[in-house]
Amino acid sequence: MNAPRKLLLVGIDGLRVDDALRAPAVAPRLAAFAAAGVLLPMTMEVPTISGPGWSSILTGTRIAEHGVVDNLFEGHRLREYRDLLARAVAQRPDCTTLAAADWLPLVDPDGPGPIIAASPERERAGNHVLIARDGETTAYGPLDAEIAAAVRAHLSATGPDVSFVYLGEVDEAGHRHGGIAPEYTAAIVRVDSLLGGILDVVAERATTHDEDWLVAVTTDHGHVDAGGHGGDSALERRSFLALGRFGGHEPLPGGPIAPHEVCDLLLADRGLVP
Repeated sequence: MNAPRKLLLVGIDGLRVDDALRAPAVAPRLAAFAAAGVLLPMTMEVPTISGPGWSSILTGTRIAEHGVVDNLFEGHRLREYRDLLARAVAQRPDCTTLAAADWLPLVDPDGPGPIIAASPERERAGNHVLIARDGETTAYGPLDAEIAAAVRAHLSATGPDVSFVYLGEVDEAGHRHGGIAPEYTAAIVRVDSLLGGILDVVAERATTHDEDWLVAVTTDHGHVDAGGHGGDSALERRSFLALGRFGGHEPLPGGPIAPHEVCDLLLADRGLVP
């Protein structure tokens, strides 16, 4: 009998990945994860803003297709394209899913998006779990911790088939203090610790439940030294896709990847494409 195949994508908003991984690593858990798996370079489209970036990563389409050009989402065409979770369910209707974020445009059905489509019927049936917090009106730091704790509990208890988890404190620190400030570095350290806790739960489930997990970690943009993003500098456009397996043994893909290719790569690995 084949081991159940699971997928987890973790998004760390606004991460300057080269700085996070430079030895000695500011983000040791991410560094160890990438070293044990693969780290694929990725270059974001301009404008390097969260709305367009996460829309491309999560729907497998370019800005010209999904129509998200800023964080207002006016005139978007997101509903013309299935997001990562919806695409998995379309291929396997019994697929269980989880979406957890403290930036509401990603998941809030009453917000300007959402990028990940609402699924109230599947929620009522227990096949989809939504964990949403509002980091814009409450500090992202404590809400990231809440999100991570809830995710750890749900992953441990049920091991959903396809999950997306978003953590926002790093981006908030970049805006407030700049991309080379000690406060920005401290935020990376904290979020890396939260990532490590999530990875520990996945590793335990893979062992105790004989599951095959593909875990991916990415970001939507970087930050300039003074803080901020949106432009076409290398610091702002530089992203990555770190991939690792827990309980699986297939080779991981290599080479550069584009944001709109992330969905296809992850779902193909899990056998969830037509």
